[in-house]
Amino acid sequence: MDEAALIRTAKRGDLDSFNRLVIEYQGLAFNLAYRIMSDASQAEDAVQEAFISAYRGLKRFRGGSFRAWLMRIVTNACYDELRRRKRRPAASLDELTEERDDWLEDTQDLFHSGVPYPEQEAARGELLQAIEGCLDSLADEFRVVAVLVDVQGYDYREAARVIDVPVGTIKSRLARARGRLRDCLKLQGELLPAEYRLEDETN
Repeated sequence: MDEAALIRTAKRGDLDSFNRLVIEYQGLAFNLAYRIMSDASQAEDAVQEAFISAYRGLKRFRGGSFRAWLMRIVTNACYDELRRRKRRPAASLDELTEERDDWLEDTQDLFHSGVPYPEQEAARGELLQAIEGCLDSLADEFRVVAVLVDVQGYDYREAARVIDVPVGTIKSRLARARGRLRDCLKLQGELLPAEYRLEDETN
């Protein structure tokens, strides 16, 4: 049974169909929640709440991208959890830049790659850890956009559907997030593997 058929039968109350949708998307949902929350237990809680909300609200799904609709619910569940944690947002952000930094082009590969070459494994692991730490330092609204586009690989339009904002807002938040991430990684200095260090462009 294809996804559209599963959605139709799940809307009629068929729990088995909904469970098959859960199985299809639970990995993606957890990955998104974990990157936003930076805590596996809290990510699991957020995903569980999201799937419960999705089942209860499935009749409101009117077509289009089911993935985007479901990931919006996951993102909202994460926001709710973050509000409960009363996390304070990051400090002031740098000026916008609409250019995509070259150093971020391989971010999706870092998060989703298979087994790396042995000589690269340690360096990639160190860089991934640094990026995750810098992501966690971002204000929630900027971290979510960076996770959706640069980690999960969503295009601007689908990311906009997920968090229900205009595409222009996605672009501006992403530019701010990338600028902050770049600055954060520069501050890591000698902690980064040599091949991944960012040069100071003012020198």
